[in-house]
Amino acid sequence: MILARLATQPGKAPLTVDFLVVAGGGAGGGYTGGGGGAGGYRCSVSGESSGGGASAESTLSLVAGTSYSLTVGAGGTGGLGTNQSTSGSDSIFATITSTGGGFGGSNGATLKGATGGSGGGSTGNNTGGAGTANQGYAGGDVTNWDINYPASGGGGAGQVGSNAGGSSNGGDGGDGVASSITGSSVYRGGGGGGGLYFTGTGGVGGLGGGGDGTRTGSATSGSANTGGGGGGSGQNSVVNPGGNGGSGVVILKYPDTYNATFSGGVTQSTTSSGGYKTSVVTAAGVSDTVSFT
Repeated sequence: MILARLATQPGKAPLTVDFLVVAGGGAGGGYTGGGGGAGGYRCSVSGESSGGGASAESTLSLVAGTSYSLTVGAGGTGGLGTNQSTSGSDSIFATITSTGGGFGGSNGATLKGATGGSGGGSTGNNTGGAGTANQGYAGGDVTNWDINYPASGGGGAGQVGSNAGGSSNGGDGGDGVASSITGSSVYRGGGGGGGLYFTGTGGVGGLGGGGDGTRTGSATSGSANTGGGGGGSGQNSVVNPGGNGGSGVVILKYPDTYNATFSGGVTQSTTSSGGYKTSVVTAAGVSDTVSFT
């Protein structure tokens, strides 16, 4: 008789895995561009929250010896001139998929920020791109787009991007969300700040890796492994691109009686504390896996 493989191996605690899965952030727009939206943020840690104001999700109960899909999403690429910026890529662990952040709108290309895990900021009297439910917030809106031609901030995992209009500066990116899954409280998922054309300053990137927008010079990219959105660029569309989005991250916490085995191409580090192991995955390809034994 063939026995079904059990989720719990003899002598071991149940294989329950807490997760933090953050997608790649969207890039900021490249010409008076909106800030990029943060990558989608999903979390199962008790007492914390997922993006978009949602409560933490349920811990995953997995089967030992089974291979589970694993992908860390890349950040989007900032556009230059009339070239549109791009959105971030999804991050995946098992049944959990976090959606890449939306790109920021640009006066040289698409004016409206894109939908994403968090939505991109806009320019040219447009509403911000929408966020994804339970992952992140929308980008800010632009009203009265004249005088300084400011763009709005990208949405963050924990806050809507700031609006812009008239004589204001570029809108600030929305703040991200803090997690202590690694033992220290760290913010991730900040939206990028919006750019502008004339007098003033670019918007400040949101807490959690969001890049700053700019009036002159290059916009700031989102921070690596935070899913932060890139900042929007300013007046020189030929030289200065929007900031790139920050890459995402996948963090797994599981009983230390188990070992995690990752397929080739995965960059990760694993630590042990208090009866648990925590694996922080910072780079992976499109079809990697992890199993627990």
